[in-house]
Amino acid sequence: MNKKVALRDLGLKDYKDTWDYQESLFQGILDIKISNRREDKGEATPNYFLFVEHPHVYTLGKSGDFSNLLLNEKQLEEKGATFYKINRGGDITYHGPGQIVGYPILDLENFFSDIHKYLRLLEEAIILTLAEYGLSCERSEGETGVWLGVGTPFARKICAMGVRASRWVTMHGFALNVNSNLGYFDNIIPCGIKDKAVTSLNVELGVDHVDEAEVKAKITKHFAALFEAEMV
Repeated sequence: MNKKVALRDLGLKDYKDTWDYQESLFQGILDIKISNRREDKGEATPNYFLFVEHPHVYTLGKSGDFSNLLLNEKQLEEKGATFYKINRGGDITYHGPGQIVGYPILDLENFFSDIHKYLRLLEEAIILTLAEYGLSCERSEGETGVWLGVGTPFARKICAMGVRASRWVTMHGFALNVNSNLGYFDNIIPCGIKDKAVTSLNVELGVDHVDEAEVKAKITKHFAALFEAEMV
């Protein structure tokens, strides 16, 4: 089992270009797995973890409801945003500047064969990261992601998640609001959930700006510990 994970920070990158890049890495791992089984080989499969920030974009998961996007094509253009229907789980979400997006592209058979555990550990990496900033975050039953104020009238999501997996290979991942312009969430029903708000790390801390490089370093540290991975 190969527990090395290649960490790559792509900076600010177009959503579709990043999606295509994810797909190429994802397919490369699948090709090795298929070849291994067909030819009875034992070639190690690689793992990747991509950090990226996207220009304003809305994405709708394969089971999502298009009516949760509250803008028409002209309004999207006016907002400087794009829209994609994509092949992850979950409903609609927003990506944009000031948000840390993480795409782990892993062969889970290098770690454990349990997609439920995978999602819980991704959430845990974010929960532990935010705890370092003094925030008490948790899961909301039946709703993937990381939340504050669960069970109160002030429940709010700080990190959305949606993944795809095939033959135990993952893609897509999480989106953590750090210095996000939360006004862009007003144009959707986030994750299809009507009665809960969205927040960001800088809003919760009451500061103008949080160091995103520092947040990424903390996420990487917790991800490596939880997955017993070696980040390279």
